[in-house]
Amino acid sequence: MSLKIALAYSGGLDTSIIIPWLKEHYRGAKIVAVIGDVGQGDDYDRMRQKALTTGADEVVVADLVSEFITGYIWPTLRAGCVYDYKYLLGTSMARPIIAKKQVEVALATGCQALAHGCTGKGNDQVRFELTYKALAPELKVIAPWREWDIRSREDAIAYAREHNVPIEQTVAKIYSRDQNIWHISHEGGALEDPSLEPPEDMWLLTRSITDAPEKPEYVTIGFERGTPVSVNGKRLPAVELLTLLNQRAGEHGIGRIDLVENRFVGMKSHGAYETPGGTLLVTAQREIEALTVDRSTAEMKQQLGLEYARLVYNGLWFTPLREALDAFMDRALAQATGEVRLKLHKGHALVAGRTSPQSLYSDTLASFTMGELYDQKDAEGFINIVGLPIKMQALLARERQ
Repeated sequence: MSLKIALAYSGGLDTSIIIPWLKEHYRGAKIVAVIGDVGQGDDYDRMRQKALTTGADEVVVADLVSEFITGYIWPTLRAGCVYDYKYLLGTSMARPIIAKKQVEVALATGCQALAHGCTGKGNDQVRFELTYKALAPELKVIAPWREWDIRSREDAIAYAREHNVPIEQTVAKIYSRDQNIWHISHEGGALEDPSLEPPEDMWLLTRSITDAPEKPEYVTIGFERGTPVSVNGKRLPAVELLTLLNQRAGEHGIGRIDLVENRFVGMKSHGAYETPGGTLLVTAQREIEALTVDRSTAEMKQQLGLEYARLVYNGLWFTPLREALDAFMDRALAQATGEVRLKLHKGHALVAGRTSPQSLYSDTLASFTMGELYDQKDAEGFINIVGLPIKMQALLARERQ
């Protein structure tokens, strides 16, 4: 009985050469190419034909965009996740849902193995394979980058040419890109030297600040329980909402980051990310949270947000801990309903106001005008109690001198 393999297929350099390689090294293998549409905007008919032409026996194209936003992006956004101070986890969030669909297709089509095109140096191999272990531990895993003698992008390009596999990459300009509806990442090529500024022609989703409009634009984002639901007062489905914010932020050059990143496997890498709409949402979500979440809960949420970001980055999506953290976020953001107004201008998303029917802000308490709700004399006893250990330490230190 020949082996049947479900391959996570993107149509890029790596997965394009994997199909003929699998055919060569697993004689008689049947290949099911699984294409997960998470909003990368590819020509899926062309990708389907390319996969078949290069040796795939079946091709499955799955529309995952809406599920990706509501089931993966929104929870990560609500948790306040940022990795390495800057990264908004666009690739990290997408891998679990793609791998999940790959497993579903594999089981439905009778595959005995799962394959991916992730290198042995990157994070994505971990994200794919931890998902496999969580959802289909009985299936064999094939990772060609850990088996073949190809060692570089140049080698991969040469292999593609030898096997008549059509590719877009060239030796002169090699970028490894990953795009979905949340972001696009850029690695390789000129970015391998972190001392250099990323070239302007590399950016795809955002205008340069020089070319961005001189006139600011105002955008109001509405939230319900910490989840985005509207733009400028109009309630929108998740896909339309994020698409609109991507357009508006990209027009103003918002969402670029240049990052030296700590990979899960232990090395540092240098890449650039564009997350236009996501940058607006992260900024706005923080503001609605600041207005509606009490201090103790907000402080704990910030700590757990770092743990959530670590889990997502490290591929631990399908774990009880991530589900437990979601439960905490649901309760913490139960009152996070309202609107945040942002001013978009020359690469910046500036907060221009926030409102909420559940606001914990009281102008009576915050005002310098004396009121009945707060007796300023109470502060003296409060300070004395809090400061008692500090005072005793100072007095004892003085006695020892």
